[in-house]
Parts: sequence; C-alpha cells; structure tokens
Amino acid sequence: MHKYRVDLSYDGTDYCGFQRQLRQKSVQQTIEEALRVMLQNPDINVVGCGRTDTGVHAKHYVLHFETLKQIDCEIILYKANRYLPNNISFQQIESTTDDFHARYSARKRTYRYYFHFEKNPFKDKFSLYLPNSLNILKMKESLKYFLGKQDFTSFSKLHTTVKSNVCNITHLEIVEYGKNEYYFEISADRFLRNMVRAITGTLVDIGMEKYEPETIKEIISKKDRRVAGKSVEAKGLFLWDVRY
Repeated sequence: MHKYRVDLSYDGTDYCGFQRQLRQKSVQQTIEEALRVMLQNPDINVVGCGRTDTGVHAKHYVLHFETLKQIDCEIILYKANRYLPNNISFQQIESTTDDFHARYSARKRTYRYYFHFEKNPFKDKFSLYLPNSLNILKMKESLKYFLGKQDFTSFSKLHTTVKSNVCNITHLEIVEYGKNEYYFEISADRFLRNMVRAITGTLVDIGMEKYEPETIKEIISKKDRRVAGKSVEAKGLFLWDVRY
C-alpha cells in the first residue's frame, strides 16, 4: 500500500463538519467521492486530523489515504482542485511513511475564533458580530488560568466517548488585527468536542463583566459544563494549524 498526506483548507459553511454523517453533506464525503473518481478506486477512504463541527472552517487541515497503486502527486493535486467545489482547496499532496497518521501523529493543534464589533456583511460567514464591545483587558487577564495540563470537562460537549478530558493548553492570546476586529487563538495537544467554542463563550461573558477573570479557576475545578459560558456560533471558528 502507498500512503499519502494531503494538506488542505475548507469553508465549512455548507457542511455538517469534516466527518461523514448520515444524510448530510460532509467535507470527508465530498473529498472521498472526488478521489474515488480521479483514482478510479471505489475503496478510497480518507482519515482526517480530527472532526470539526457543523459550520466550522479549516485554514490548515491534514488527512491521509492509502492506495494500492502509486500516484503522481502533482497531477492529482491539479485534478483535485479542478474537480472539488470552490469551498475546498488542496494545497499539497505528498507520499508519506507507513507510520504517519493524520490524527494520532499530530502533536499540536491551533484554533482561531474571529469576532468583530462593527456590523459588516462581508465578514458574516467567518466572524461573529457582537453589537456591544467587550472588556478585552479582562478577557486577556483570564487567559493564564487556562494554561497547562488540566481537566476541561466544564468546556466539553456532554456524553462524548473520550476516555479522558485532560488537555494541555500551551498558548492563548487575543489579537486585535483591525479596527474593532479580533481573534482568539488557542493551542493544545488535543481538544474536546465543542471546547474552543465553550471557552470563547466564557471569555465573552468575562468581557461583558458577568464575572471576574479568576472565576475561570472555579469553573475548571467544578468539572461541570453548566457552570461555563454558552458556546458561541461555529462560523467564527477555524482550525488554524496542525503540527506533527
């Protein structure tokens, strides 16, 4: 078998997420159908670096697939970008080693959540409009309480099948990249389902001064999803980078 790695990006607006779902359009299904046609192989299955929720985007996503026959990566890259819809773009296809796994070989993932305070119809698909400004200084002050290896049950979707809710968050920042335009960036070894959107929603509550930054310590210690903020909409969230 020959194994190949694909680096890609996608606009998740019209998809139920990366992973295949019954009777819904997913990024995985769309890519698999394209590769099966191009490679004339109905058995092609792709393995992604992780699942993304409905409406979540990816600037840098990684997947792998295997074939019996060796392929010309440059030709398939060219054909894929002509065949796939405009909301999915392959940046690179390359041969990889047998032990590479798009999901399990990843060592760090980075997400960004975009939000803005001035209504702008051209940002609506990719950034959350908040009609009232936030106390950004308090939001930044709270970031230090998320750092390190901790149990993030309070920020996880309920009733998941993971064996552990412990994650090691190594980096967080809030960046102003334009006038009244911001993004929240977070990096960790792994993320729980809905974790970034729940953390962002909690940061918004702090920015609205519903509670103080140090309250994060109490929220984490309680391991109870009900004590954290509501999850923000998916549209502002991007899987920004994956490192191996």
